[in-house]
Amino acid sequence: MVGVGLGKMARTLQGVDTWRWLRHWFHAPASRAFPPAAMQRIQDAITQGEVKHDGEICFVVEARLPTRYLIGGRRVRARAESVFGDLKVWDTERRTGVLIYVLLGDYTIEVIPDRGVKSRVPEGSWERIVGFMSEQFRNEQWEAGALAGIEATHNLLELYLPPGPGRQTALPNPAVVL
Repeated sequence: MVGVGLGKMARTLQGVDTWRWLRHWFHAPASRAFPPAAMQRIQDAITQGEVKHDGEICFVVEARLPTRYLIGGRRVRARAESVFGDLKVWDTERRTGVLIYVLLGDYTIEVIPDRGVKSRVPEGSWERIVGFMSEQFRNEQWEAGALAGIEATHNLLELYLPPGPGRQTALPNPAVVL
């Protein structure tokens, strides 16, 4: 009889990644990594930085994917795009919304910029920000990583989207835990 490792057997069971399911099912709540005080500081950093540019930043953290995303192995990017739409990050006059989405269950960060941002910010800029945040998150420096990512996003938007005349905040700035 050929031996099959438990992990491999579990992963191949009907094409479902059992370990991913377990990771999401039993993941600690997002509030453990991002308690309310940290979320308030993140919200404050978003508010303070948005006066320097024409962008609108929305920060969202989610502990685990909803079941419908785990079934069929949907990508985290699809969930982030759905959250982008659900929270109406696109609903700015100049289409300058940016979603920073953190999924703790898969240790993944997605940045979803709206059309007005995509057309001005060079390719590869977001990957550097995600990499910087990921490095902090690997060391369980959740708040520091989020604040560093938000600051880097502000700096990037300040460079490519300086504040225009009559700039107004179109989106609320609360950091969101789903």
